[in-house]
Amino acid sequence: MKTRFILNPTSGRNRQTPTLAADIRRFITAHSLDAQLVLTEESGHATHLAREAAQQGCERIVAVGGDGTMHETARGVLHTPATLALVPRGSGNGLARHLGIPRNLDAALTLLVADARCIKTAAIDTGTVDGQPFFNVMGLGLDAEIGHRFNQLQHRGLAAYTLTALGAWRDRRRERVTIATSHHRETLEVLFIAIANSDQYGYNARIAPHAKVDDGTLDLIAVQSVGLIGAIELSARLFHGSFDRSGRVRQIRGSHFTIERAAPGLIHIDGEIHHAAATLEISILPLSLRLLLPAQSPAGS
Repeated sequence: MKTRFILNPTSGRNRQTPTLAADIRRFITAHSLDAQLVLTEESGHATHLAREAAQQGCERIVAVGGDGTMHETARGVLHTPATLALVPRGSGNGLARHLGIPRNLDAALTLLVADARCIKTAAIDTGTVDGQPFFNVMGLGLDAEIGHRFNQLQHRGLAAYTLTALGAWRDRRRERVTIATSHHRETLEVLFIAIANSDQYGYNARIAPHAKVDDGTLDLIAVQSVGLIGAIELSARLFHGSFDRSGRVRQIRGSHFTIERAAPGLIHIDGEIHHAAATLEISILPLSLRLLLPAQSPAGS
């Protein structure tokens, strides 16, 4: 099977493993794979490399990196016959965690050569916001502000994420938004909105505990402003799988949302920050991306 590995050398744990490229090349040789390893050189490069690989007939394209590498590579694989495989090397690894993909390097690589009884290929949904794809979670308000601050850090991880979230919450402000679906429209004062394809951001922080990546719907989570005690409660719920049961959380499930806010502002798309218009159109592309997964993964079941 013709395979292309796409490695982001500056992503998460990749920076801490200078021998990683050599390790992957040894893996390719040891298993006699028809494969090539290419390294990204700048932001957005993984998308170009993935599209090029698909055009050259690669049946499997492997993203080696964090959530950003996953997102960029998936963009290049989307709408092609190729299958995406993930070797999670970032800090959050939200989609990989949801799908049950091992975060251990050797275990993740072993999936590529595993017996057919241990793996499967399954299609998952893709979200779009104003035509831009996302595969895990997008958001606005405090959600985007946390992502903006987190992306400025030199050293990441759960502790850094927690401190960043606390700082952003301290500077929080509410935003009045109108949310519309094909059959419903309501206006809310919110702290942030997250729209989830999978159940979590990463770090097992489950923003939408019952979301599924292959059910043809997205889970919109709108969070109202809270004080310190409320913030502590929501943080605990985030890691205990009960976030959606809080009285400060409004959840709407659907295949299309229109969100209207007072002015343009930041959004995040799988953790990457973008400036967006005041009105956002969010839709789903059902079963549009093929992935290589462990046999026990919840997707494709």
